[in-house]
Amino acid sequence: MEANSIKGVIMGYARGTNTQYTSYALVKVLDTPERVGRVLGGIAIYKDKHGNSYRGRILKLHGRRGGVVLVRFNRGLPGQAIGGLVYIEPPSKTKTAH
Repeated sequence: MEANSIKGVIMGYARGTNTQYTSYALVKVLDTPERVGRVLGGIAIYKDKHGNSYRGRILKLHGRRGGVVLVRFNRGLPGQAIGGLVYIEPPSKTKTAH
């Protein structure tokens, strides 16, 4: 991964009372909780042991503190991904001209 990537751990799926959403995952960012807001809009990448990669976009913070974010992955994550390591690339700071 890139030098500026941040590590995170998949905690589990986003859930309702009767449903779990396998495309949405809660990710604990392994950085100081005060700086977690800078990864919003970034890309999260999970790679399994078979070489498959799952890319997702960081949507929002989950909770008021603790450094947990909600990530929407393009494909549903397998159950073996829970507890796995995620690499987070913060969004680029380049501005486009209007």
